[in-house]
Amino acid sequence: MQPISPSPLRQSPMRARRLGDQSTPSTVDRDQAMRDYKLSIEYKHLKSHCPGGVFIVPSLDDVRLFHGVIFIRRGVFTNAIFKFTLTCPPEYNDANTHPKVVFSSYVYNPHVHPETGEVDMKIPYPEWIPHKHFLVTALTYIKKIFYIKDFSDLSEEAKQKLPNQDAYNKFLNDQEGYRRRVAECVKEAQRSTYTSLPGSTIRFTEEDVSHQIMRDLLAERFGANADDANASFDSSASSLVTKEGVLESIQRAQAGKSSPKSSPRLMPRTPN
Repeated sequence: MQPISPSPLRQSPMRARRLGDQSTPSTVDRDQAMRDYKLSIEYKHLKSHCPGGVFIVPSLDDVRLFHGVIFIRRGVFTNAIFKFTLTCPPEYNDANTHPKVVFSSYVYNPHVHPETGEVDMKIPYPEWIPHKHFLVTALTYIKKIFYIKDFSDLSEEAKQKLPNQDAYNKFLNDQEGYRRRVAECVKEAQRSTYTSLPGSTIRFTEEDVSHQIMRDLLAERFGANADDANASFDSSASSLVTKEGVLESIQRAQAGKSSPKSSPRLMPRTPN
């Protein structure tokens, strides 16, 4: 008598259909999610390590697009306010995948393409190494290009690849002409301060009464002389600046409540 072998386990058609409807993330999706997560960690890292005078804010529509602005405080580009975008390709966080930095403001600089506004990130970093290079690396470099005093650290090949050869040649051979062109681009950037790209998450607005009220409230709260626009905060006499104190001052300014020490000419006037 032959032993009866067990029949293979069969799934009901309904159960098979339910299992087939359950989609699982592919390896590609998981890899992309991990890249996005690493990028978010890099952005969080900027909270305490972003170069001074440089600010970036993520786009509302694309996690890999950032809108930025850089304030130049000294050197030939003093008082310039340059806006830019920083885009990380989908493959960013893979080897040799550079972020893309493009200035929307006109910038006359050997490192910035005169027509596209793009910074060639491959000149300082021929190889982009994920465990060594980060968003802060790119931001530190784009700040550095406005304070460079010579190009001795570049190879001859790198010098020939500089995006704006006209600016480079003027820098070498015509310092007066170079400074004149730089001054023109600084003025142009200042004139376009209040002009924003569509969808930009960094926007400048004209100063109004509420801004002055806000300054006066902060000065009263933390110890500076509100009547002197050039006064600096006296750390010996001022209170400790706290998040709660600043938020309270913002709420008072929004409500239009000036402090007793504020200049009355800055307050909105009500009709008799």
